Amino acid sequence: MTRDFLNINDFLVLLEYADSNEETIDKCGFDEEVIAFAFYGSGNVDLNVKYGTHQKSYNNTKGLAMSFFANEKVDFIHTVSESRKLHCVVILYSLKNLNKLPDGEREIYAETLNELINPTSDYVEGPTFFMDHNMQNAVDKIFTNTYEGAARSLFLKSQVTELLAHFFAKVSTLEKDNNTSIKDTEREKLYQAREILSKNMETPPSISELSRLIGLNDFKLKKNFKELFGFPVYKYLQNERLIKAHDLLSSQDVSIQEVAWSVGYESLSSFSNAFIKKYGFRPSEVKS
Repeated sequence: MTRDFLNINDFLVLLEYADSNEETIDKCGFDEEVIAFAFYGSGNVDLNVKYGTHQKSYNNTKGLAMSFFANEKVDFIHTVSESRKLHCVVILYSLKNLNKLPDGEREIYAETLNELINPTSDYVEGPTFFMDHNMQNAVDKIFTNTYEGAARSLFLKSQVTELLAHFFAKVSTLEKDNNTSIKDTEREKLYQAREILSKNMETPPSISELSRLIGLNDFKLKKNFKELFGFPVYKYLQNERLIKAHDLLSSQDVSIQEVAWSVGYESLSSFSNAFIKKYGFRPSEVKS
């Protein structure tokens, strides 16, 4: 596990990377009381949080946005398999510095994260959900931008601010969303649908085929997939295709046309246009 540490405004930001040919287990923690926001933009690692005699496990972390309070007694253990590269943005704020926040921001924290500001345990989970399209794009841009020096710092500051804004906007709707919570059995089927799409980017199944494969009707698949993961089914597929395309372009000696075909784009122009819209630069700029 590799971590870059950045100081942005009053926050400490960790950019976490993991990409190995074998399973990697990483253990980390904090040396003070913090409120944290973690955004898992890539990979699908297993996370175990251990504190005292307690343990909380998180699976299917890909696309997850989570908030929590933790102190120095908490251990975070990531298990990263060889096929699940990790990209994660963690934004930390020291609890003792909460009063230094501007009045408006402090009010937002008090209204939406009261259980984290007034913790009753060494580890307290706050609002946790899957990122929508805007949040996912902000995370992807953090790890794929080509800026350097002061320009990179300014860009990362803007993306971190955007992530937090999207997070708090989403939290404000959670109470309404929770009234239509998805059953656990259906949730597992939706995880299965997501895995099928990720493994079949070049020739994905139709909605009807996907519904049959997971045993969920078309209507529930489309409605609950978007509710759980923040993307419509094929918008999610497009996003996954572009993430994989960027990885291929940056790590392998392949042509842009080959990459486009490998992720399911028959038209090079359509691929380029979608890539530019997501990342803000052309596929050719990755290879240069």
